[in-house]
Amino acid sequence: FKQKTAYEIPLRLVGSEMCIRDSVDSTPIFFKSGNGSKMIDIDDNEYIDCVGSWGPLIFGHAENQTVEAIVNCSKNGTTFGAPTELETKMASKIIEMVPSIEKVRMVSSGTEATMSAIRLARGYTRKDLIIKFSGNYHGHFDSFLIKAGSGAMTLGKPDSQGVTENIAKDTLVAEFNDIDSVVELFNENKNKIAAVIIEPIAGNMGLVIPEKNFLNDLRAICTENNSLLIFDEVMSGFRVSKGGAQELYDVIPDITTLGKIIGGGLPAGAYGGKSEIMDHVAPDGPVYQAGTLSGNPLAMTAGLSVLERLNDDVYSKLEDISSKIHEGLQINIEKTGINANVARVGSMMTLFFSDSDRVKNYTEAKKCNTTHYSQYFKSMLELGIYLPPSQYECLFLSNKIDENDIDCLLYTSDAADDSLRVDLGGRRI
Repeated sequence: FKQKTAYEIPLRLVGSEMCIRDSVDSTPIFFKSGNGSKMIDIDDNEYIDCVGSWGPLIFGHAENQTVEAIVNCSKNGTTFGAPTELETKMASKIIEMVPSIEKVRMVSSGTEATMSAIRLARGYTRKDLIIKFSGNYHGHFDSFLIKAGSGAMTLGKPDSQGVTENIAKDTLVAEFNDIDSVVELFNENKNKIAAVIIEPIAGNMGLVIPEKNFLNDLRAICTENNSLLIFDEVMSGFRVSKGGAQELYDVIPDITTLGKIIGGGLPAGAYGGKSEIMDHVAPDGPVYQAGTLSGNPLAMTAGLSVLERLNDDVYSKLEDISSKIHEGLQINIEKTGINANVARVGSMMTLFFSDSDRVKNYTEAKKCNTTHYSQYFKSMLELGIYLPPSQYECLFLSNKIDENDIDCLLYTSDAADDSLRVDLGGRRI
């Protein structure tokens, strides 16, 4: 294993999604290539990739059909600033797959999708307030950087400078998996709440699974109060099932936001919902939203090359891969007696170093032992396994992970678990 090149200054300049130095006390790795389940860094070290670019790469790196589709499309031009047939094909495919969507608008990122969905909800309901949940991350739009998850939790900065008090006061915060906290906010702000936005499967405080009936109760409360329910399925959309979390849990939101997989590895996002609501978006309605590169041919082509191949066999294979890794990690944990547990939905997964049997919300997630995760991450990295560089992120597994990868990952995990049992001074942890 060669010494990794250290890059101290460029880290915050390259737009890295996770500050590795602060979250796991490790120099960030710069990659130069990927193929299938593997990535190669600039020092030619190979890793089994368990991050998948934070979700989009459900078919792995440099997948032939997607790459070929992008190359062929680029020969006809990369952007026109005008409609293309590809956008229509993508819209039709999304409507076919996602239960709640009757009309859809393309954007260029998940942040744009959630930002636009909130503006639409306010315009449609003529109300100002929104409810989000502690530890849910919906992109870096000002209204969402209130008790946000993911990077904000990792860096110890759950609120961002630059967000004004006037914007912050319009965002109310409830506790994930606590329906009473939602009811209380509605009672305190009668006829003022435009929407509730939620990650139906939380992926930005680690993977946190909704409790039984939580999403159904949320749906009922929004309907009762004439407020919209927005599912942020940027992560879970097309990942946990063809129709996302809403299909999995049989709960229909008013608006859905999408990203990650719909771009096939290129920047793309979308938001959609009931026709009556989407008709409020300009030019049909008074809620304005536009973007020069929204629905550009390359992203639509890449996304369609993925969506058109998602079927029961793909999800069955992903479940087989993910369940074997889940079970193996759990066995390793039990052998060593470390306080940890694995949370998983489909091919999304988090290993929590926590005393709790199951992390249910932001408060419990914040109690995780991030020092232990940092040690575990670095041990796995040295042995060629690339995990999320934060306790508060998910593994996203691809269908290119084979039996050899699984055996290697679990063998390495066993060794990494053992290394956690003794600290540097030889004292048992």
